[in-house]
Amino acid sequence: MPRHFFELDFDIAVPDRWYLREPTDLEGKTVPDIWAFVSGRPVVDPGPLRVPLSRPGQPLDFDKTTVAGTPIVSGRIASVFRELAPDDVQLLPVEVQGQAEPFFLLNVMRVIRCIDDAACEEARLWSPEDGRPDKVGEYHVVSGLRIDTAKVGSAVVFRPWGYLLPIILDGQLKDALEQTGIVGGQFVEV
Repeated sequence: MPRHFFELDFDIAVPDRWYLREPTDLEGKTVPDIWAFVSGRPVVDPGPLRVPLSRPGQPLDFDKTTVAGTPIVSGRIASVFRELAPDDVQLLPVEVQGQAEPFFLLNVMRVIRCIDDAACEEARLWSPEDGRPDKVGEYHVVSGLRIDTAKVGSAVVFRPWGYLLPIILDGQLKDALEQTGIVGGQFVEV
């Protein structure tokens, strides 16, 4: 039976939702390399982190910070990732402003070259003419993301190579997250 994969993204339509700022240390200093948490590679534990709110509101089980899009998950969502995808993620404890419950920074550590360019609505790579030599060969535009599932192997959760924004997970992990009653996450089949 073929596996199905889904992008996990935050649900902006949750009424009265909170908005998270980038993680800081306990003294309020911004983490030096906030992009490390969305680069698809392991990071050295930065020590205790705090996530301030840019707007108070309903706490969410899954959300992303406003600048880098760092995923922040509740303890119950973290436990599902810990159980079903222990080799693919790091879960770093964070203190979310005003919350007594545990939250975690979700670092997806696996990157797979799997975007199916022909099946996407649009998939365009950076070229030398774009004036960004550091980006040549990576994706400049991807819309209507579709992946080639034959290239995924046994991965449970990952980011697509060349376009690291999406978090892709298999159907079993999606179903387990939905069974928790996840608030703030939405799933789109890719």
